[in-house]
Amino acid sequence: MKIALIGATGFIGTAILKEALARGHEVTALVGHPEKLAAATHLTALGADVLDSAKLAGQLPGHDAVISAFSGHAQSNVYEYYMQGIQAIIDATKRAGVARLLVVGGAGSLEAAPGLLVIDTPEFPAQWKGTAQGALDALHLLKQDATLNWTMLSPSAVIAPGQRTGKFRLGTDQLLVNDKGESTISVEDYAAAMIDELESPAHVRQRFTVGY
Repeated sequence: MKIALIGATGFIGTAILKEALARGHEVTALVGHPEKLAAATHLTALGADVLDSAKLAGQLPGHDAVISAFSGHAQSNVYEYYMQGIQAIIDATKRAGVARLLVVGGAGSLEAAPGLLVIDTPEFPAQWKGTAQGALDALHLLKQDATLNWTMLSPSAVIAPGQRTGKFRLGTDQLLVNDKGESTISVEDYAAAMIDELESPAHVRQRFTVGY
C-alpha cells in the first residue's frame, strides 16, 4: 500500500515507519524536519505543517491510508496544539479523499474498571494529562464523524522500546492487564498491530488496544 505517515520521526512514528517499510509498503513521511530521516527504499520524506490543513490535504491524494502518529507532547500547550493538529489531519484526510485514517491513541482513554478511565485514576502521571486528554477528545471527534473510515489504536499503560515478538493480545475499550497486574506493550509490537490493522481491517470506525 501507499501510506502517508504523519509524525514519522517521533517515538511511535519511528517504529511504525520501520514496520511498514519492512513489509514492503511505500511510505510518504510527513514531518517537520525531513532531513532527519535517513534515505530508505520505498520512503519519501516531505516537510509538513500539521496545523496547515490545506497544505496537508494537497500532500495526501494518491495514498491508500493516512496514519497519524502525531502527539504534540513536545509543545508547552500540548492539549491545544494536539487538538488543532488532529482536527487538521481529519479535515485534510477527508478533503484529499483518502480512504482510511489510522490514529495513534493513548491508554488514558481506556477503562481501568467499569466506568473509570485510566486518565481519571489517582496514579495517572500528571505530566501526561494534556496528551491523554487530547487523545480522549480526539476519539470523541472521530466517533462524531459520520463519514470518515477511521481506526484508533490505544497502547497499554506502558509502551517502551523492546522486542518485536508478534505475540500480543487485542482488546477494545478496556485496559489489557496480565496476570501480574502489568499493562505493557513494546513499541515494536504496537507498530506491528497497527500495520496488521492497515493490511487486514478488523476495527473499522472503532478504537482498539494492544497489550501482552
